[in-house]
Amino acid sequence: MAATPKHSVSVAGIVVRDDGRVLVIKRNDNGHWEAPGGVLELDESFEEGVQREVMEETGLEVTVERLTGVYKNLTHGIVALVYRCRLTGGEPHATEEAREILWMTKEEVQGAMVPAFAVRVLDAFEEVPKSRTHDGVNLVHE
Repeated sequence: MAATPKHSVSVAGIVVRDDGRVLVIKRNDNGHWEAPGGVLELDESFEEGVQREVMEETGLEVTVERLTGVYKNLTHGIVALVYRCRLTGGEPHATEEAREILWMTKEEVQGAMVPAFAVRVLDAFEEVPKSRTHDGVNLVHE
């Protein structure tokens, strides 16, 4: 019998302001622009994880509105659940995990992020949740 594959589960929050701009961070560990997020802890719900990650990385409080997509990084075995969120409080500031925090337009996101992470933001503007696979940079088309 083959060994059961092990996956890591992460969550991310696509925080959208009333003007349509999206909260993004420039990560300290790799210098990439991404939506705030990270590994889900064993004792928390998906929504709690999103709220914790956004707070830890940006200092902002959010309410989770809805699931917008599920993404699998085929290279690293990471499954990410991404949620659209609404800002409820706090002041954005750089943290240990995020050296910069910006509110970007959808067009700016496409220019600043690799395709596998930009699509997470763009999918948050769609009505139906998406399910996608990628290699860490580019989407894998099936």
